[in-house]
Amino acid sequence: MTGMSLWSAVAGFTLGIGVLILVAGLPVMNQPRLVERVAPHVRSVVPSASSKARSGTSISAAGRLLTPAAHRLAQLLRRVGLAPSSELLSRRLRYANLPWTPAEYRVQQLGYAAAGAAVGALIAVLSMAVGRFQPIAAIFVVVAAAGLGMAARDAVLSSRIRARRRRMIAEFPTVAELLALSVSAGESAPGAFQRISTSCRGELAEELTELMRRTRSGTPFVSALRALCAEIEVPAIARFLHGVVVAVERGTPLAEVMRAQAADVRDHSKRELMEAAGRKEVAMLAPVVFGVLPLTIVFAAFPGLSLLQIGI
Repeated sequence: MTGMSLWSAVAGFTLGIGVLILVAGLPVMNQPRLVERVAPHVRSVVPSASSKARSGTSISAAGRLLTPAAHRLAQLLRRVGLAPSSELLSRRLRYANLPWTPAEYRVQQLGYAAAGAAVGALIAVLSMAVGRFQPIAAIFVVVAAAGLGMAARDAVLSSRIRARRRRMIAEFPTVAELLALSVSAGESAPGAFQRISTSCRGELAEELTELMRRTRSGTPFVSALRALCAEIEVPAIARFLHGVVVAVERGTPLAEVMRAQAADVRDHSKRELMEAAGRKEVAMLAPVVFGVLPLTIVFAAFPGLSLLQIGI
């Protein structure tokens, strides 16, 4: 392949991608669906649809074209054990607080895989240009790059889940204290949760807001609380909510239960802090050993060495 042919192929590929982007961005290809037009007017009744309409994550025209291919690819990978089921993927998206369906997420994975395959194809074209092209190696590079692209999208989702879990654990002691204070002041359990959901901000406050939306839409408070216990991945928060459920069902004095739960939360946060310090003990010694100690030795030895040089 000559240099002119290589640059012609690159220019044609770039032109094709640009045309596809322009066509996908046309207004006729991005008309809102009926559920997206109705969702802002029934926000308290259909919270999932309204959140999706607000976040603007509706699948585009190109995504709708790629959905069947992404579904077939997911089925193929699921048969060989390389892709999770739709139920597990839905739970992971729920943990990450992403208003996407498994189909939309798989379309994104397919896009990442296509980007990786494009990088692999570019590497193959460059190897062809320098005269070191090997067909089997090129196919392996393209397939491996596509797999790395899909793995990168999954890694981004896992990272978001871990970051959200850390934020919820950090917010949990404060929210538990505020709930106990509200109940001690005379609020009922639904009233305390409603007050905290409207006055606080953060990941846990969003979960409580979703709980109150379900309650306002007709779900009993205890049933909604049980559903939230099953959906939250953090064990400490699930235990706290389960304690509230038991107290409401059995008629236990809620203020005492809340205070006891808040004390347990404080103890749990202290244990988490001590465990984190124990895990990072060696890492905390690294700046001392490699930074402070050599600098101290230099400060202690440099005046003596200077005096010796002056005496000599």
